[in-house]
Amino acid sequence: MAQRIACWLSLLTLLSFALLLSPGAHAVTGELDMTGSTVGMFALAIFAFAYLLVMGEEKLHMRKSKPVLVAAGIIWALIGWVYVNAGMPDDAEHAFRETLLEFTELMLFLLVAMTYINAMDERRVFDALRAWMLERGFSYRSLFWITGSLAFVISPVADNLTTALLMCAVVTKVAEGDHRFINLSCVNIVVAANAGGAFSPFGDITTLMVWQAGLIEFYEFFELFVPSLVNFLVPAVAMSLFVKKHKPQAHHEHVELKRGARRIIVLFLLTVASAVACHTLLHLPPVLGMMTGLGYLQFFGYYLRRTLARSLARKRDIAVRRGDQKALERLGSVVPFDIFNRIARAEWDTLLFFYGVVMCVGGLGFMGYLAMLSEVLYTQWDATSANVILGLMSAVIDNIPVMFAVLTMQPEMSHGHWLLITLTAGVGGSLLSIGSAAGVAVMGQARGSYTFMGHLKWAPMILLGYVASILVHLWLNAGSFAVYN
Repeated sequence: MAQRIACWLSLLTLLSFALLLSPGAHAVTGELDMTGSTVGMFALAIFAFAYLLVMGEEKLHMRKSKPVLVAAGIIWALIGWVYVNAGMPDDAEHAFRETLLEFTELMLFLLVAMTYINAMDERRVFDALRAWMLERGFSYRSLFWITGSLAFVISPVADNLTTALLMCAVVTKVAEGDHRFINLSCVNIVVAANAGGAFSPFGDITTLMVWQAGLIEFYEFFELFVPSLVNFLVPAVAMSLFVKKHKPQAHHEHVELKRGARRIIVLFLLTVASAVACHTLLHLPPVLGMMTGLGYLQFFGYYLRRTLARSLARKRDIAVRRGDQKALERLGSVVPFDIFNRIARAEWDTLLFFYGVVMCVGGLGFMGYLAMLSEVLYTQWDATSANVILGLMSAVIDNIPVMFAVLTMQPEMSHGHWLLITLTAGVGGSLLSIGSAAGVAVMGQARGSYTFMGHLKWAPMILLGYVASILVHLWLNAGSFAVYN
């Protein structure tokens, strides 16, 4: 049932795009307007078909990067063929390289962030946080609010996907077998993680895209803090009324941080500061600071390897004196820290999916389709309505192509409207469990407890939070709607 609903929602959204992109507008991006041509319509159909395959990832058991990678190749091959026949091969090549450069900057940025998150995971930072919460023996209601609040607070730094998975692990461990509470808490966690990621450049790929495009400064994202908080609190308050009064037995789990864990956290914060300084003070791409931060981690990894033998010998002597056999066993299984193993464990399917989406949307934009969409959304409609509708669309179509399409269109909007599309694209995906990476990942982790229909039941309250956050932004940041970038 859930799969059928998801499929129909996907088809409806794609049909709405087809209607919006019907021939008739005149603005184009490339020298040749391909929107009314057979090649252009075929490219649009290829992208729609590829995205339907992406939406069926769970049922088809096919990684989402595969169809968009092939679709990107076909779309740009069609563009190249048309421009070669028109005697303008350099135009297509230049457009492809420009789109590829945009992706490369974002990919390297994300790769460094993922490497740090994986390094902290390997050093057991997240395991220690989970164990701390399990040992406290919180009641269900306390656990509901603690996991939701931590998801909102951690996601601006550790990204919404990682945060949601961490909090979900805590809930499923404490309330094992209680499907109703797990579903309720997972809905809250997904909403909180997406809301928390909306007011930070590091919280979601879409916010990172806006920051790297130079449309919103680092500190300006915090103007969305209160609207994001409202987006989380409105449905959370309503759902908390349905949490039963129960206090599960505490789970005692000893987790010892691996050597260097705290210092890696400090290095990550220093890396974030480097990226912000590069962008704000030096007016250089933030990726420069992130790649420099990768160097910090490499040097620290070198230090950990060089001093491993001495550290193990000291800890082994202490364990022998104490007669701690378990400690000796743990020391015997210690392996040197290898940063390239952390890089290899990055979400490569996500990065490749990101490449495919960026190149597909970039190709359709070069054909002229995004100019047509911009004409409908931002000229025939007002910017506020357009941004609200696009946020709702991101619940079905991933927010990455939605945001990249808006950035490629570059509509004439005020600073307040750029903040609005950042907010709506970030939190709109919370309406459905399949609407965000966090929701899809948690469905996999809490399979059988957190479901599409279980999330859909709370969609009206989540929608109320979505509307409330927009109204708060329109009221609280009213002055920014008169300022144009």
